[in-house]
Amino acid sequence: MKVITFGEIMLRLATPAYLRFSQAHSFDATFGGGEANVAVSLANYGIEVHFVTRLPENDIGNMAVAVLRSHSVNTDDIVRGGDRVGIYFLETGAVSRGSKVVYDRSNSAFAEIQPGMIDWDRVFEGAGWFHWTGITPAVSEGAANVCMEAIKKANEKGITVSTDLNYRKNLWEWGKGAEEIMPGMVERCEIIMGNEEDAEKVFGIHPEGVDVTGGEVEGISYQAVGSQLMTRFPRAKKVIITLRGSVSANHNTWSGVLWDGTKLYQAPVYQITHIVDRVGGGDSFMGGLIYGLQAFSGDDQKALNFAVAASCLKHTIKGDFNLVTVAEVEKLMGGDISGRVSR
Repeated sequence: MKVITFGEIMLRLATPAYLRFSQAHSFDATFGGGEANVAVSLANYGIEVHFVTRLPENDIGNMAVAVLRSHSVNTDDIVRGGDRVGIYFLETGAVSRGSKVVYDRSNSAFAEIQPGMIDWDRVFEGAGWFHWTGITPAVSEGAANVCMEAIKKANEKGITVSTDLNYRKNLWEWGKGAEEIMPGMVERCEIIMGNEEDAEKVFGIHPEGVDVTGGEVEGISYQAVGSQLMTRFPRAKKVIITLRGSVSANHNTWSGVLWDGTKLYQAPVYQITHIVDRVGGGDSFMGGLIYGLQAFSGDDQKALNFAVAASCLKHTIKGDFNLVTVAEVEKLMGGDISGRVSR
């Protein structure tokens, strides 16, 4: 199935090792962004995936396109224009010091996108799935309008629409808040994913008695969240919640649940004790979920287990992208957590 993802890809500038911003004299330059990260995951799994965005016609924009192509993501539908690529700066936390992200994406080529710039009829030709995240409408009013334009067109064509709620409070600065914009977009989605905070921050829906700072998070606590989201958004067929328990910046528990309206599926809990890079963890989960729901159609438990295992592995990889194969994910799903050398 051909998958389309839409959003902003940014230049990622990360401090080396665990240096603070105030200590850094250089930054490691890579690229990343929610929907681009999902696209790379899917391409690694052999799925035909097209990433749609707007980038400037300059060397940095060309570099972003080249990186996507190097990971087998189709870039034919990227439109060019504007003056700059958005940037985010990353300071990686350690032990009890959390990581920090600073955005520099105002007036980026993507932030200045407007309806009519993308020919969605052409983009969606032959497609069966469209994915967006809550980051995209937060960037600018234009980005929100183009995202809605795409969602409506996908609905018209009978294309499955998925969203990762991905609430980012520091991005909603263009005049309207997530609570005003997101409901009208989410009500048009068949697949809704979020973490332990997204449903609460955007829709006021929250589980009772959950403390994510205490380590392991109980999946059963989120059945009510899934049920309430489905009641509010009846088009939804599945609601998925990622479950991260933060023991420290380097040690998290990781799992997920899937609610199909009747049954709650719970994935195994992984202890990620030496995190290399957690940025993109939710995106790697979404990429694994989209693949799993297609590859294991009718087996929601296996699809969920694949998503959790894939995103568990992402925590071992530097950068936004989850550079793992189906075989590697299935090996972890099978219980092999030894990390032995493959010869």
